Amino acid sequence: MSVFKKAERKQAKLRLGLTGPSGSGKTYAALVLARNIGKKVAVIDTENGSASLYTHLADFDVIDMQKPYSPERFIEYIKAAEAGGYDCLIIDSITHEWSGPGGCIEINETLAASKYRGNTWSAWSETTPRHRKMLDAIVASPMHIIVTLRSKTETAQVEDGGRKKVIKLGMKTEQRDGFEYEMSVVLDIVHEGHFAVASKDRTGLFTDKD
Repeated sequence: MSVFKKAERKQAKLRLGLTGPSGSGKTYAALVLARNIGKKVAVIDTENGSASLYTHLADFDVIDMQKPYSPERFIEYIKAAEAGGYDCLIIDSITHEWSGPGGCIEINETLAASKYRGNTWSAWSETTPRHRKMLDAIVASPMHIIVTLRSKTETAQVEDGGRKKVIKLGMKTEQRDGFEYEMSVVLDIVHEGHFAVASKDRTGLFTDKD
């Protein structure tokens, strides 16, 4: 008897990432989307209560998360939302888990100083599994999950006719490289015009078809 079965397209839970610089409309977009995909919406707000400015857009419950922004605290709040019966969770923003006070970068620097003689590379052997558990909590959740991610302009210094100048390379998301692999859709919000471009789409809803 074969252990394989015919593959079927199932109704999966959404994992949506919204990236953009400050003021691009990430929180606004997350709430508008959430009200259309979830009946009971929760928000983990790390942005000093910014989500509560948009109560006219959607009905939602919120927790104002304060530092430290450790992976374990995000896991705690994800599990609390699941236990509360929410079917859609917004994490605004997941950038804090990476680069915020008490987030992974700071955790790693502290570990390096205390246990690895300042070697931050070695310290990632402890920090990475903690970050991975947070990602696993998002992927395994029975809820739809929308995360916002800050982005900033990435620059480089180059030689031009014997003179050095700084050029813009584009926008870089402030999270660990590869974070987008865990998302089913990633929409990059452009500040001017407040429109979104799909940089990743497993659903086929936002990309042109041949």
